Amino acid sequence: MDALLGFAAALLALRLAGGLAARRRETGRTEFGVWAASLVAYALAAAALAWGAAHGWDGRAFRAYYLFGGLLTAPLLGAGSLLLAGRRRALAVALAYAGLAVGVAISVPLHGHFGGTAIPAAQDHLDFFPARLLAILANSLGTLAVAGVAVATLRQRPLANLLIVAGVAIAAAGSALGGLGAAGGAVTIALGVLLLYLGFVGPTGAALRLKKSLSIS
Repeated sequence: MDALLGFAAALLALRLAGGLAARRRETGRTEFGVWAASLVAYALAAAALAWGAAHGWDGRAFRAYYLFGGLLTAPLLGAGSLLLAGRRRALAVALAYAGLAVGVAISVPLHGHFGGTAIPAAQDHLDFFPARLLAILANSLGTLAVAGVAVATLRQRPLANLLIVAGVAIAAAGSALGGLGAAGGAVTIALGVLLLYLGFVGPTGAALRLKKSLSIS
């Protein structure tokens, strides 16, 4: 059941990422593309979680989970928010950071023994520098960017910004509370991605767009 919930969360995130990519094509706005990339990363983290729940965790699943969930999702969300605020340089910074994150995730040594289906704790398998330090800094800056832009544009997009902040908070809580297990992590991913999508698209017509995005053609 835990694995099925994880894969379901991954499929939901991918589906909504496709909806944001479609919005990018329709509007030409770069932030929708970056937000879509953040949800793809979120989906891959959920898929790694599902894999660990189904077959037991190993180094490959942990690296994927840490890269996409711990290193990429929040910074890409923050970059999208900065692009929404007109900070065009955020795209180049996000691309450079993504390359750095991939390099770190695949090259750092892992410690300790992997086994079982419980989500591994990062401190048991990674040194503080560089991987865990990079995750702390990147997630903090990404979350600050989301919150800062949300506050600055609260009057223009009150409900949308509140949804985005709630989605980020739920995503952060799900990452921090490893004790929730795979099922709890999958549920937080699914709820977080729904709130993020509704916030990205905006409250006006959000329900209609969500229904269209989830419809099976």
